[in-house]
Amino acid sequence: MLQLVVNGLVLGSILALAAIGLSMMYSILNFANFAHGDFLALGAYLTFVFSAILGVHLILAGAIAVVITALVAVCCDYVIWKPMRKKGAGSVTLIIISIGLALFLRNLIIFLWGPDLKRYDLPVKRGIELGSVVITQNQIVVIIVAVICMFLVHYLLKKTTIGKAMRALSDNINLAKASGIDVDRVIRYTWAIGMALAAVGGILYGLITNINPNMGWFMLLPMFAAVILGGIGSPYGAMLGGIIIGLAQELSTAILPTEYKLAVAFVIMIVVLFVRPRGILGS
Repeated sequence: MLQLVVNGLVLGSILALAAIGLSMMYSILNFANFAHGDFLALGAYLTFVFSAILGVHLILAGAIAVVITALVAVCCDYVIWKPMRKKGAGSVTLIIISIGLALFLRNLIIFLWGPDLKRYDLPVKRGIELGSVVITQNQIVVIIVAVICMFLVHYLLKKTTIGKAMRALSDNINLAKASGIDVDRVIRYTWAIGMALAAVGGILYGLITNINPNMGWFMLLPMFAAVILGGIGSPYGAMLGGIIIGLAQELSTAILPTEYKLAVAFVIMIVVLFVRPRGILGS
């Protein structure tokens, strides 16, 4: 059971990190971005290309992949989302466009790097044994990096000018415009930060298992569950929801086959929403 808790914390850290960006985009643009998971996969594959194929050190490769993913997201805002905002496109239209973008990114990954499983070129190291629990070095790295990124997000939202502007847009975008805030600039920052966090989540996922072109889609559903469970539009709720969903998925394998763990996570989400319809930290 303790081993499952450790595995759940590792998975939950990745989900929490990736779900923050999804929540931020919903709170500001008021639509569910179905391409979020495929940006996660893009970050993982770019890291694989730079590290395993081009021979760049994994840390530097990951940093380059995060920057490129953020730049791709900003370019998508210029080319796709900003024109749609000017035309007053509704949330349903934006969701359909995001699904199309997700399919494009997924098939682009398959076209460039093939449909087969990929794995980072990492040395195999013996895990750290703590009684009956075995923790690998990569799992420790995942948790540490996720905690650092979450702290940085907290600092960004609470202490920086751009973070306060993001919170203003989340509360009332029309009032933010009237206050002189450059809305398009803040949205671009939000896209860059949100997709950068998704890329980091994909890289961390690649540290503990294989990567594949469909990984973003399979992680998208737990990410949505984390966002809804924690409270739609709340980055802190997304963090908490991700940890709960990760723990629920892994602990359920103690009594159920692994293929049911995603369903268990959604059952927990539904039960919590019966008690708190706006989510744990929703307002």
